[in-house]
Amino acid sequence: MCSRLSLLQNLFAENHQSDTMLSLLDFLNASPVNFLAVKTIAEQLDAAGYARYDAAEPLKGVQPGSRFYVTKNDSAIFAFEMGAQPLAETGARIISAHCDSPTFRIKPHAEMHAEGGIVKLNTETYGGAILSTWMDRPLSLAGRVIVRGADAFQPQTHLLHIERPLLQIPNLAIHFNRQVNDGVKLSKQKDMLPILGIVNEELEKDNLLVNLIASELHVAVADIIDFDLYLYDTTPACTFGLHQEFVSAGRLDDLSMVHAGLAALLASPTPSTPAATKVLAIFDNEEVGSKTKQGAASTFFPSLMERIVLAQGGTKDDYYRMIERSFLVSADNAHAWHPNYGEKYDPTNHPVMGGGPVIKYNAQQKYLSDAFSAAVFAEICKKAGVPCQSFVNHSEVAGGSTLGNMLCASFPVAGVDMGNPIWAMHSVRETGHMGDHEACIKAFAQFYKG
Repeated sequence: MCSRLSLLQNLFAENHQSDTMLSLLDFLNASPVNFLAVKTIAEQLDAAGYARYDAAEPLKGVQPGSRFYVTKNDSAIFAFEMGAQPLAETGARIISAHCDSPTFRIKPHAEMHAEGGIVKLNTETYGGAILSTWMDRPLSLAGRVIVRGADAFQPQTHLLHIERPLLQIPNLAIHFNRQVNDGVKLSKQKDMLPILGIVNEELEKDNLLVNLIASELHVAVADIIDFDLYLYDTTPACTFGLHQEFVSAGRLDDLSMVHAGLAALLASPTPSTPAATKVLAIFDNEEVGSKTKQGAASTFFPSLMERIVLAQGGTKDDYYRMIERSFLVSADNAHAWHPNYGEKYDPTNHPVMGGGPVIKYNAQQKYLSDAFSAAVFAEICKKAGVPCQSFVNHSEVAGGSTLGNMLCASFPVAGVDMGNPIWAMHSVRETGHMGDHEACIKAFAQFYKG
């Protein structure tokens, strides 16, 4: 069904500093956490002429060709380009992805003082990170800080992005652990605590972190109420390989799919408004189960789609008709065949780097794909002139799940789970292929185009 062709010759630009590559690297560097990813997306939508709607206000002005977006919790964002025909008649073409990645959350009252004046921060893991990859790396903090406002129910939100190396989680020297290369079980509470600095004076001892935050944001310490702050690796995203064909970066899962969806949505518009509505749905909290108000398992997106149908003058029945005529591409990265661990993969369904987008299947229904939806996406890839591949887990290796089924539990739309092949998923630094990324954008653009 899906041909496996090399993209290196056909799709990867001779100019290795291509606009697509630079755009992806810039996006990854600007989006160390979910909140900043949403900010970056919103800025690009603003520049493209999309209007920002407040979900707490009446939804008005939904006309053919209108473009707008809605955010939730500052960490999820949903963009729409309305088609020429009502949603009930054409359905929607939806690309979904998620903007969160495995990391470490800073706990409240995080400062821990050790001998020698050393200050470390108390953390808890977010998602299924490969713990060892976070050690001995320059880290910093990013997220949001909540500051006192005039109304207790409406505090102010400030985004924080400390762009310099600030922290590090040091390994234990091999001299104290001669078995380190035989495998080490790491304690999330003991081993994964980053070093902030050394306190030189007694006066510095209290509220070191809060003082730092206040200084970065230029706010009063007394006005800081709470924060959602996370660790990130400050090493910039880059390319490598004989032909600079690989991209090395944190958060490829799933910001590369977010970037591909956004690039396709913002591609040059057609001369006339397409019949079907284009939707880009970027959820949060996929890495911890999606069961939040901003996650794919919530009712926020289905209720938003219903509101849009009603704003078009439709009925409840029109909303259900829209569901039946819509199609979802649930975009989350896939596991590329690893040349050092071939035994971990299915013998006949293991996607390779540079082989194009991947359709994901699972007999236990952890993925949304079935024969019908896979055929639709395969034909879209063919029409776009890009190859596609298939992924199935080795029958003795349990796999993960993603957005598709979570969303479809409350929004029962036809759809496919897919993604680009990457190595080292959930490492602090993952590896993808630029040819695959460019191919994915082409496929997504074709999906929106029809």
